[in-house]
Amino acid sequence: MIALFSMSAFTYAQKYAYVDTEYILNNIPEYKDAQTILDDLSVKWQKEIEDKLAKIERLYKEYQSEAVLLPEDVKRKREDEIIAREKEVKELQKKYFGQEGMLFQKRQELVQPIQEKVFNAIEKISVTKNYDFVFDKAGSLSILFADPGLDISDDVLDEVGTVMQTVKRGDRQ
Repeated sequence: MIALFSMSAFTYAQKYAYVDTEYILNNIPEYKDAQTILDDLSVKWQKEIEDKLAKIERLYKEYQSEAVLLPEDVKRKREDEIIAREKEVKELQKKYFGQEGMLFQKRQELVQPIQEKVFNAIEKISVTKNYDFVFDKAGSLSILFADPGLDISDDVLDEVGTVMQTVKRGDRQ
């Protein structure tokens, strides 16, 4: 009876593995290229916004220094101009960096296909090796200890390497 119970418990045992998506993505040159493009765009757009904010700041300082001498209608016109420019900058920030902004869209365009290939590779390996669960070591899940023998990150990189260029196993970080 004990042997039968032990065998049934063994057959229902679940298999686990984990991956380190940060490690995987850092060993895919296309991902690094995409990150470089996104970083460059972000810096370019941030500089554009900072330049516009600096111009607004100069306008505001000029306005403050001249305000006592200006007639009321000119003051109001200048204030309205400054407020309008501030609104333009806020709209530009939203256009570039908002939830559905250009940076988000570019990220979707460049990174999502790579992430999908990685996910497909994880799924294929999981099905082939009968893993019930695959955890991401780089994610928000806290893994306090992980047996390196359960790490399938290199297997995923090899699988992704069949459809896109990845860093060779011996050269990985």
